[in-house]
Amino acid sequence: MNEALHIKRLCLIGVGLIGGSLLRALRQAGVVNEIVGCGRTQATLEAALKLGVIDRFEQDPAKAVVGADVVVLAVPLGAMESIFAAIAPTLSSDVVLTDVGSAKASVVNAAEKVFSELPAGFVPGHPIAGTEKSGVEASFAELFDGRRVILTPTSRSSKAAIERTRAMWQACGAEVMEMDITHHDEVLAATSHLPHMLAYSLVDMLARRDDSQEIFDYAAGGFRDFTRIASSDPTMWHDIALANQEALATLLEQFSLDLQKLAEAVREGDSDYLKNIFTRAKQARDAFCGTQGRGMKGKGRVTRDEGRGKPSEKRKS
Repeated sequence: MNEALHIKRLCLIGVGLIGGSLLRALRQAGVVNEIVGCGRTQATLEAALKLGVIDRFEQDPAKAVVGADVVVLAVPLGAMESIFAAIAPTLSSDVVLTDVGSAKASVVNAAEKVFSELPAGFVPGHPIAGTEKSGVEASFAELFDGRRVILTPTSRSSKAAIERTRAMWQACGAEVMEMDITHHDEVLAATSHLPHMLAYSLVDMLARRDDSQEIFDYAAGGFRDFTRIASSDPTMWHDIALANQEALATLLEQFSLDLQKLAEAVREGDSDYLKNIFTRAKQARDAFCGTQGRGMKGKGRVTRDEGRGKPSEKRKS
C-alpha cells in the first residue's frame, strides 16, 4: 500500500459488486474521506448507503462528480460513452478518471468520441477479480487481495494519474501492472471472455432440449463447476462480447474448429487423438493450478479468469 495515497472525495458511478468491493477496501484501508455513489436505481443506492459502502448519492452523474478528485466508472461497457458525455462538463481539471471495464479499446474509443482530447487524468483499468454474484450486497473488501489489476494508460495519461490509480488499487491489496490496450483485449478474450461464452452456450443448448429438466436434475458437481459463470450478469457479458468482438470471434472460430476435430475423433473412435488431447489438457491445467492460490470461500468463488491470472505480460514501454 502507498501510505501517501489520500482521496478526499471519490465518486463511483455504478455501485455493484466490483465498485462496491473497491469502496469497502478503500474505506478499510483508511485512504478516502468521502464516497459519493451514483447509479440509475435509487433502491440500489439506498442499499449501498445503508450498508455503509457510500456516504451519499446522486442519480445525476454530472452532479455526482462535482468536487471529486477520483472518479471510477463501474458501468456496463455499452453505457461508457453516455456516462463520459454526462460528466465531461463538470469534471475537475485535475481529476483522476478510471474504470473497471473488461475490454479496454471500447472504453478508450468511447472517451475519444466525447473528449476533444483525452484527459491527462484518464487511466483505463481492469481488476481481474469477481464472482458469479452481482450487486452491492455481494461486495466485500477482500475481493482484490492478491488479485491482478491491469492498467492500460493512453498516450495522454499523466505519470501522476497513473501512479495515483496504481496506489488506489494497491491499497486494496492488488498487484498492479500495465499492459498495451490491444494486447489486454486479446489476452482477456482468451482467459475470461471465451470461457464465459462457452458456459452460456452450453447451458442454453441443454436448456432448449426436450429432456432439459432431467438433464439438470442429474447434473453433478462437474457440470456446476464448469457452468457456474453462466450465472453472471447477462447485460454485462452482452456488452463485453460486443466490445471485444474481433478478438473474441477469432477465438470462438478457432475453438469451433478444435471442437469439430474432437467430435470427429469421438465419432470415429480415434483413441490416440482423444488420449493425447486429454493428456495435454490435464498437464497444462495441473501446471497452471500449481501456480495459483485458492479462491475465496463464502463470498462467491473466484476462478482463474476472475482471480490470480497470469497472462503473457506485455508491459507498456
